[in-house]
Amino acid sequence: MFKILIKNISAKEILDSRGNPTLEVSLWTENFCGVAAVPSGASTGKYEAAELRDGDKNRFNGLGVKKAIQNIEKIIAPKLNGMSVFDQVKIDNLMKKMDGTKNKSRLGGNAMLGVSLAVARAAAASKNQPLYKYLGNFFNVKPQMPRLYMNLINGGKHANNDLAFQEYHIVPETNDMEKALEFGTAVFRELKKAVIKKYGKLSANIGDEGGLVPDITDAEEPLKILWSIVKMSNVKCYLALDVAANSFYEKGKYIINNKKLKTEDLLNLYKNLIKRYPMVSIEDPFHEEDFDNFARLREFADKFKVKIVGDDLTVTNPERIKQAIKKGSISGIIIKPNQIGTLTEVIEAIKISQKNNITCIVSHRSGETNDDFISDLAVASGAFGIKAGAPIRGERVAKYNRLWEINRGLK
Repeated sequence: MFKILIKNISAKEILDSRGNPTLEVSLWTENFCGVAAVPSGASTGKYEAAELRDGDKNRFNGLGVKKAIQNIEKIIAPKLNGMSVFDQVKIDNLMKKMDGTKNKSRLGGNAMLGVSLAVARAAAASKNQPLYKYLGNFFNVKPQMPRLYMNLINGGKHANNDLAFQEYHIVPETNDMEKALEFGTAVFRELKKAVIKKYGKLSANIGDEGGLVPDITDAEEPLKILWSIVKMSNVKCYLALDVAANSFYEKGKYIINNKKLKTEDLLNLYKNLIKRYPMVSIEDPFHEEDFDNFARLREFADKFKVKIVGDDLTVTNPERIKQAIKKGSISGIIIKPNQIGTLTEVIEAIKISQKNNITCIVSHRSGETNDDFISDLAVASGAFGIKAGAPIRGERVAKYNRLWEINRGLK
């Protein structure tokens, strides 16, 4: 294969959707450029790749990323200059070796990911291919449009309300992007009317991922509201939860609506929700170390064809994924590139999951940018679903518009 060599790599600070700094990487070859921006999460697992921040409280409250940028330009770039953009695995492994830590804390997972994704973008550009087609070379699957996980009600760490569960999704049962988007936006409009009528105008404010933040404390109430709207349509649609149980787990108990629930009580709550609503998946139902109770819920959920999904439990980490598979903890997995720090490891995580019949759902983060890399990744890998938030706010809409564009190309 002919080589397209890296000539220069630079990075700069930009703001994410929460107004915090993150970084954007530009990687040049002789004739092409690949650009990638890195998101940031609020609900994060302790096994995620380290996000390198400056810690200077006098600047962006310590959240600046100049150290990560310096690592890119002074440490990573000199080693990568002259390498071919087609050597993705070699480049990613070299960065891991240079970092030398288990969680990428020396160079920063954010620094490494920005470079890794920019390499892929430059490679795709040099072949004059859409990114999803280039990424498809890493997978032995047919590209397909994912189901849309549209997060219409926000709680947990994504909202300033007292709702413990973090995300309430609708998932239209169609791979046709135009139909899914049309339906999702219609449901969102009706939801806004219903929430304002019942809870007042302030409940129509939005959270980190664009979903509404009604003044609700009952964890089941959002499902009732969503299902009351969805069932009136002639479109087949499911509901899904991202519980993010880590965020309300304290000293062996789960704090929901000012009540301390034992694990068994929470397990029974999920069982009842599965029986009452047309659920497609429940994400992170227990804290990030509780492989055993994930497995107990999965055993029950399998009877109803509901996926039990790992996120904080698995953090896109091949070793954590293998552990979850071995213990029977999951039937689905969230894929977030910035949890692991290199594209090569993301691809490995997806392949391990697919080999073991684990459903893959590619996901954005709560602190997002307008970068739409995950849309191409979801299509290229044949992922079942994609989480991109509510169908409003530019950083979320960017992902949906990219999917819509790809959908036109696949027809």
